[in-house]
Amino acid sequence: MKRIEATDVSAWFGAHKAIEGISLMFEPKQVTALIGPSGCGKSTFIRTLNRMHEVVPGARFQGSVALDGEDVYGPGVSAADVRRSIGMVFQRPNPFPTMSIRDNVAAGLKLNGMRKKGEIDETVEWALRHTGLWDEVKNRLDRPGAGLSGGQQQRLCIARAIAVQPEVLLMDEPCSALDPVSTLKIEDLITDLKDEYTIVIVTHNMQQAARVSDTTAFFNISEAGQPGRLVESGPTSKIFTKPDDERTEAYITGRFG
Repeated sequence: MKRIEATDVSAWFGAHKAIEGISLMFEPKQVTALIGPSGCGKSTFIRTLNRMHEVVPGARFQGSVALDGEDVYGPGVSAADVRRSIGMVFQRPNPFPTMSIRDNVAAGLKLNGMRKKGEIDETVEWALRHTGLWDEVKNRLDRPGAGLSGGQQQRLCIARAIAVQPEVLLMDEPCSALDPVSTLKIEDLITDLKDEYTIVIVTHNMQQAARVSDTTAFFNISEAGQPGRLVESGPTSKIFTKPDDERTEAYITGRFG
């Protein structure tokens, strides 16, 4: 587990400036929730933390992101290495459709050079147990991952992310496509995983942010087309009961956004 610190982060897509001047610290063994209205840059920001925004043509970054003091944008630092240390789970479950459940979890392991079948199988079982999937899938590991339910697919994607043992886990609205029962399982899983990872979650669900996070950061835009900015951050209990900024209170109470 490592601390991740973003300092004065701005990002562009072509000529459009999506976020501006965002500084946040993410502590080990904590869940930080990023909340705010659509279009305020939460997903863009989270993707700058592991250089995922670079996959978009014309994307540009300014500022710094440090993992325990090491600049992830530093000279000679590869994006692939960064993404191994800072894993990501996306909004919609995205298991590799042609791969089995076992091969979905093992994909990153093989990419990182693990070749021994026994070692791979042991790690696959460890990751599936960690995500509460092992008992549900242990008798059908060779069946396609895409054949699982939506909630199971998302837990499979989380298993795939933690199999390579990252330091940080980023989750971009991981429950938005799931039913309430599956959502509750993912939330319970997040609570379990925070003992081993630094977790950052983007969510539009205020109740979810209140349930799973230790710290909450509120993002907003001044007007349509303007870059997203951080309004305030702090302990979740404080942000939801006595925020410092009236815009935060207005958003949390549903008066806008």
